[in-house]
Amino acid sequence: MIGLFRFTDRSQSVTVEVRCEAPLMMGHERYYAAEIVLESGFVNGRLRLQVSHADLDAWELCLDALEAEEGVEWPPGDRTAWVDVTPDDPVEVTVHDAPSTQISVRVPIDVTADWLEESRLRLARVRAAVSASS
Repeated sequence: MIGLFRFTDRSQSVTVEVRCEAPLMMGHERYYAAEIVLESGFVNGRLRLQVSHADLDAWELCLDALEAEEGVEWPPGDRTAWVDVTPDDPVEVTVHDAPSTQISVRVPIDVTADWLEESRLRLARVRAAVSASS
């Protein structure tokens, strides 16, 4: 598993980890198994989802929006669990298990100053890994 993104501070985190091998083919699109992982002193959880190349492109647009201090929702569509990120101080990450339990958990996270650069590097690593497995 490779981390696509990680919002973290000393006491809590929200990450997305992508399994970059053996994609599921649906039509012409490849979907890679992934998990949203939430860890805190209050609640811990894992939600499965599938991530496509289009979802990776959408995450890059989300990073651009977050850099412009705009909130984002990812992955787009209503097929799976998703997160929304609000670039406040602290950053608020809400994990939604919409199609299944309809439970949402909001986590305030004091991210480090280099979180955006780190997120772009993580995205590049996941893209390279899924391209190598294609």
